[in-house]
Amino acid sequence: MSADVRQIAASELPEWLRAQQTGFLNAKHPTAEDHAQVAGHVDCARTQGGFDADTGRCVATFRSFPQELTVPGGAFVPSSAVTSVTVAPTHRRQGLLTRMMAAELAAAHARGDVVSTLIAAEYPIYGRYGYGPATSVSEWEIDVPRTGLDPHAVVPGDGGRIDLVDEAEVRELGPALHERLRAATPGAVNRDARWWRTTTGVETLSHNTYTPSFHAVYRTAQGEVAGLVRYTADDHWTDAKVPQNTVQVRQLLAVTPEAERALWRFLCSIDWVVKVRTGYRAPDDLVARLLPDPRAARTVTSADWLWVRLLDVVRALGARTYAVPGVLVLEVVDKTGPAGGRYRLDAGAGDCVRTEEPADLRLDAGTLGSLYLGDESAVRLAALGAITEERPGALALADAVFRTARRPWCPDIF
Repeated sequence: MSADVRQIAASELPEWLRAQQTGFLNAKHPTAEDHAQVAGHVDCARTQGGFDADTGRCVATFRSFPQELTVPGGAFVPSSAVTSVTVAPTHRRQGLLTRMMAAELAAAHARGDVVSTLIAAEYPIYGRYGYGPATSVSEWEIDVPRTGLDPHAVVPGDGGRIDLVDEAEVRELGPALHERLRAATPGAVNRDARWWRTTTGVETLSHNTYTPSFHAVYRTAQGEVAGLVRYTADDHWTDAKVPQNTVQVRQLLAVTPEAERALWRFLCSIDWVVKVRTGYRAPDDLVARLLPDPRAARTVTSADWLWVRLLDVVRALGARTYAVPGVLVLEVVDKTGPAGGRYRLDAGAGDCVRTEEPADLRLDAGTLGSLYLGDESAVRLAALGAITEERPGALALADAVFRTARRPWCPDIF
């Protein structure tokens, strides 16, 4: 079997959406309402399909959309976010993804995007296209009775307050709060108005039903919103009529430690709740250490999350800040994209240029993507064989230059 890869026409969007759902193992066919809703936000100029040469049926899907990625120092760089990647099981191993990815990376570079980003459903796939895991996530399950918290001490001790709110208030208050969070969080990405509509139930697809949630905000003593949590709860009781309910956090945004502490303590104080699942958090999140007994928070998930692929190394390295001054010459190998070459990074000046100077470190584009946001260690990557040190001391300097005090985190999936 053979297939043609090309940009889709608007009339082909329903067939493309069906193929996407098949690739994600969802047998529920999209409705006409789904088609209309997807057509409102999918840019066909950035949407590709693989079409069987004999039947004309869509057998592979791929699209991208514009995004902003926060880098260390607080700058936002333009990114091409890749999503909806599928290949039908009948057409695997025919190079369809490779052809779609090549077209996307060329188009993204031509558009002037600095990086490309994605959330990898499967680990082995994207490294061969120059992406590297750049952030990770952890999830904890809190055994509430073991925390040592006073269940009656619900009111924050800093003069702030917590209020329950509805979805309309979340759509009003959430965007500004998230803008503050992402400006201070390397690895975070922007959210558009549609994101807030879908996560509060205004827009829903038939195959992705909205689950009603509870919402609470933390306000400072001055009345400023500094935190927001969205959560659900199950309804489980023992035969002896003893409540054994679990709260599942769907989203928690906090721009101050006080707001973070108040929201976690609020969740642990809800009547009938014996466990709190934190949802995906930064791997160095404060939640466990905010409890009198940190061992009450058990790690249940630890995984890679946002993958980054540099498209314009000069602009990417020049956009972020660095913890210490220092000069490094990087030889970047890029077999599938535009990032290859030799670059001189002056971390003190925040400047990066192409150079012919001898290389201090040799690495591929995916490895540079892993280093970019500050989560990974150059020394560790060298031990894994991903970096070659050409000048003694360069690895230690790279560790000091690239690493950040707090680990990067992407609160979103796309």
